[in-house]
Order: sequence, then structure tokens, then C-alpha cells
Amino acid sequence: MTDDARHLLVVAHTGRADSLEAGIHVCRRLIAAGITPVVSDDELADLRRAAPDLAPLALLGVEVPATALELVIVLGGDGTILRAAELARGCDAPLIGVNLGHVGFLAEAEREDLDETVQRALDGDYVVEERMTLSVRVKLDREVVYETWALNEATVEKASRERSLEVVLEVDARPLSTFGCDGMVISTPTGSTAYAFSGGGPVVWPTVEAILVVPLSAHALFSRPLVVGPTSPVAIELLDRSQGSGVLWCDGRRTFDLPPGARVVVRRSEKPVRLARLVTRPFVDRLVGKFALPVDGWRGPASEGAGEERNRS
Repeated sequence: MTDDARHLLVVAHTGRADSLEAGIHVCRRLIAAGITPVVSDDELADLRRAAPDLAPLALLGVEVPATALELVIVLGGDGTILRAAELARGCDAPLIGVNLGHVGFLAEAEREDLDETVQRALDGDYVVEERMTLSVRVKLDREVVYETWALNEATVEKASRERSLEVVLEVDARPLSTFGCDGMVISTPTGSTAYAFSGGGPVVWPTVEAILVVPLSAHALFSRPLVVGPTSPVAIELLDRSQGSGVLWCDGRRTFDLPPGARVVVRRSEKPVRLARLVTRPFVDRLVGKFALPVDGWRGPASEGAGEERNRS
């Protein structure tokens, strides 16, 4: 490869037939444009098994480092996009998702827009939006024993179904409350439509800089979801009187066991995730489209005057 070669990572949920087919299609489109697709080792084996004639392909981290990536094309649902964000962590390449799952809240396009999406990726015809992420640390006796990050959320959950956790919630290095619960979700605005939403948390616009704290089945009078400032560290400590151990999950992908006494400290990460957008539109439109919200009877402004109407309201 020459120094000016373009490197586009293709991430597909190759365990599903439609996603595997889409991955093969995208790789062939890139090859036809004179670009060698970059894939992870998991995708490499599945793609070559399904399409032995598919060549050339470059292996991420072996032939092409993540820092050399220009863009990441993701084919699947939100889980696949979270995996792609993990693969591309540490580089500035934006992710552009084509939804092949159910809701696909992080995706930018649908299956029928695949060819247009690839062409616009090749042309560099997109804008980049940055999403806040979380830095997550686990401490035992003041020693950091585990570090990771999250785009959607970090959750502290009970490890045993029949036992609850006893935790103390801390914000800005000050204790807020102790209570028993099934778990705690600490979320970004991006994750406010994911696990935090299922737990009763508010939907927060992605342009808002904040950290959400959502208790799960808490046995306490004060157990409402909280929205705290982005510079406020949030800590969850498993009290020694907890009936069982816990487990930390980040984005449903990275996990770490938590014994009583463990302390999970969550802060805003200095490194965001970058998403490529083909159309700039209000977040409310994405909410309505993804959740199929009823808006019949709306008598608002026509689209050409919407901006003026927003300024007057």
C-alpha cells in the first residue's frame, strides 16, 4: 500500500445473513473504487468463507493500524455500531452506520440507502458529529484494578438474581444516598435512549453535555434519575453489607466482576466518538422516526419556515 492509500474499515454483523451479504457488497464496491477494505479478524474469516473470490482485504491492526483509518462503515444494529466504536477507539475516524437491526438509533441510513451511503463515504460527502463518552475506573482499596470506557452507559448490576446490591451513590466526591437496588446505570446523552431509557431515565438531547444516573429497582425514597454536570464525577460503591457481589458492564460489551467494597468511578472521557452524518436534522425527528411516535394533527410551521418559527418561539 502507498502512503496516500485510503483505509476504510468495514464492520458487519457477519453472524446474520443479511449483514454478511451487505458486508460482501460494500467490500466489492470499495474494491471497484480502487480501495482495499479493512476488516477485523472476525469479519475476515466469515467474509472469505462466504465469498472466497473476495480480494484484496486488509486486516485491521496487522496490515493497517486503527490510526490510519479514514472512516468506519458499520452494517448492523446499535450493537454492531458499539463494537465498531470499540475497534476504532484511539483513532479519529468517524463511524457511519447502516441499520440492519431493529431500532438502530445510532445508525445514519437504512438498508435501502446502502449504495448511496457507500458512494457518499467514497466522496467524503458527510459531516462529523462528536458524541461524549465516559471514562470508567474500578478501585479496590484505593488501587485502580480496571479501566475502560463507554459510549452509551456503564452499569453496575447484581451478579445473582435473588440478591440485591447495597450501594452508596456519590457525586462530586460527596455522598448522596445509600440504598438497596438491582443496579445503577450511568449514561451519556447518547445512551439516554438505551438502557437508561428502559430504566425510566429521561431522553437527553445529544448536544447536551451531561451524565445521567438511573437507579434500577431501588428500595429507597430518593431514587429518582439524576442529570449531573459533565465535569461532576459519579461514583458507585458496593457496601460491605451487600448481600452479593456485582458486575460492571460497559456498553453491554466489556465486563468486570465487582466484590463488596469495590468502587466504580465514572467521569467524562476526553476522547469522544465521532459519527458521520449524511443529513443534518433535528434530534426530535430521529426520536419520532425511531420510536414511531404519533404526531398526527400537528399544525406547526411548514418546513421552509420552521427555522424562523423556532427563532420566534
